[in-house]
This record gives sequence, structure tokens and C-alpha cells, in this order.
Amino acid sequence: MARKPKDKEMFHIAEWYGLSFHDLTDADRQRLGRFKASGKMLNKSEMKRIVDLRTKSKFGPLTATEQKRLTDLESRLIALQATQMPCPFRTDTPFPFCNKPGGVCSMRLYQERPGSGIQPVTGKRAYIRGMCPVRYQENNTVAQHIGQDLLGDPNPFQVGEVGFLESTGNLDSDPGQSVGNIDMVLAATNTSPGHPMKWAAVEIQAVYFSGKEMGKELTAIANNGGRLAMPNDGRRPDYRSSGPKRLMPQLQIKVPTLRRWGKKMAVVVDIAFFESMGKMREVPDVSNCDIVWYLVDFIQAAPGAPFELQVIDRRLTTLEHSIEGLTGGIPVAMGDFEGAIQDKMNAGP
Repeated sequence: MARKPKDKEMFHIAEWYGLSFHDLTDADRQRLGRFKASGKMLNKSEMKRIVDLRTKSKFGPLTATEQKRLTDLESRLIALQATQMPCPFRTDTPFPFCNKPGGVCSMRLYQERPGSGIQPVTGKRAYIRGMCPVRYQENNTVAQHIGQDLLGDPNPFQVGEVGFLESTGNLDSDPGQSVGNIDMVLAATNTSPGHPMKWAAVEIQAVYFSGKEMGKELTAIANNGGRLAMPNDGRRPDYRSSGPKRLMPQLQIKVPTLRRWGKKMAVVVDIAFFESMGKMREVPDVSNCDIVWYLVDFIQAAPGAPFELQVIDRRLTTLEHSIEGLTGGIPVAMGDFEGAIQDKMNAGP
């Protein structure tokens, strides 16, 4: 009896410059595959300067120096608008351009079935896997949810990159020099004057992908006319690098101090990331936790519609229980470990 052909499964693009890859036309996929961003990006201070000078000009004439500065910056902005792709998710700049080479926001698992072509997988493994941390900024949904949940303020002020660690002095840094930041802090704006500041630290973790660099895949898409096809090279979400190697050290460094200060760490990951980790023991109330995990998913209301970020769950854990989950395994018995060594020794070089 002939063996039934096995379905082929591979990770490929889910969202490309904010658009659903699977729902794009061939022409749009080819166009995006050919797109190459160019021009020097404006930094955040330059973008803020444009906004400030525009505002000032509404209330009176600018000085000659200010007008020249605004004209120069506006000229650069116009050039960038013609040579860069916008990012539909960014909320941290007044002019949201995509800053990720190639513009891939997220990936998902596809399958190729004989006779039925290429389709996203269904079921639990159908989750969209966020690759870009900016993807989690959509509509400030996450910040507003955390603000309401932990601070009682649905519109908290967002503060980026606050110095958290100071050097004690070493070969490359002077004593007191900043050597580590908390990437985002949400501060309540509805506290009464004279009351203590209410704030929460936030860590957002997208997943890294392992495999060949994506640029070659985008070129292949452009060269095949944008036709929907399985990727040429295998790639997969690297949760070991993203969790134990990247996220866990950040929590180990920051959470003990936050705990002494009586503050919580909010950690934002997509549900696929969380479910890729080991089991975490949870605590029943936020007062007993160190870390509040906010789990998000990317939901498509209808075919062709953009995916929308939604906060779908939260989990409350201590730092220690989080580390257990991030480690995602238990040590083998020493006898088994030594047996594996002996097997390798017996096999020879």
C-alpha cells in the first residue's frame, strides 16, 4: 500500500509591514519583497524638535535659526516618507516608521498539503509569534491594560529607558555611570498631589528566530512574482534564546530590587511564548506576586483584515517560580548524566 504523503510544515511570515502576508495579492508580496528602505532615519530628539517647532510657529514667528532648523528637518521627513515604510503599531514617536530591516512583524506556522496548497495551520499551533517588540505597542492596548490593572489609571504616562543600574567603577565605566535601564515604566497620572508616585516596570519580550537571515527569503519572494509558496529555508522561533538567555537574566537583575521597593514587574509576551516555557507555579493574588505576566494574542476578525493585539490573560508568579518556568526543565540524575558521558567515551573521538 502506498504511503500517504506527509504534510509539510514550516514557519513563514504572518505580518509584513503590518499586513497579513497570507492575504496579500501576489503583486503586493512582490512589491514588498523588492522594497528597500533608504535614507538616514530621524532620531527621536529630531522628531520631537519638529513637533515642538511646529507648535511654536502657531503662536508666533520663529527665529531665523529655528525656521532654518524646521525647514531642514521637514525636508528630511518628506524624503523619509518616500523611502521608508510606515509602522502601523508604533506609539513611541510622532512619525512612526518601520525600523526593522525587511519589515517582518511576526511569523506563523504554515502547512503544504498535497492537492490543497499552502495554508496556515489550525489549532493550538496556529498562534502568531511576535518577532518585533514594537508590534506590542499597537494602540497602546498593553500599556492601558496594565495601567488600569496595576495602577488604577487607564492612561498612564509612559517613560522609556530609565537608568536602573550604576557602575561601581571598572575598566570601561566610571563610578556612577549608568550601565542598565528599565526599558519602560508606566506612571499613574491620576494620583492626588502629595501622594506617593504609583508606577510599574514593564518588560516586553518578542521571540528571536533561528535560521538563515530573512533578506534572502524576501528576495526569493520578489523573484517568484510574489507567489505564495513555502519558504526556501527553515526557520523556527528560538524560545531558548529568548527566554532563559535573554528574559530570565533581566528578571533576575531587576525584580529583586523592585520587590524591595514594593513594586511589580509586568512582563508582556504572546501566548505562544508563554506556553513554550515550562509550567510555573502561580500565586492567587497580585499582592503576593513579584511578576505579572500579561499574555497577548493577535486576532484576525475576518480573512483579509489586519491582526489586532488583544490582552487575553494574566498570570501571577514569584520571581523564583518564573525562573523555574523559564528554565523549562529539571536536572537529570547524576548517574544518567555520567552514563551519557561514558557512552560518548566508548564511542571514541
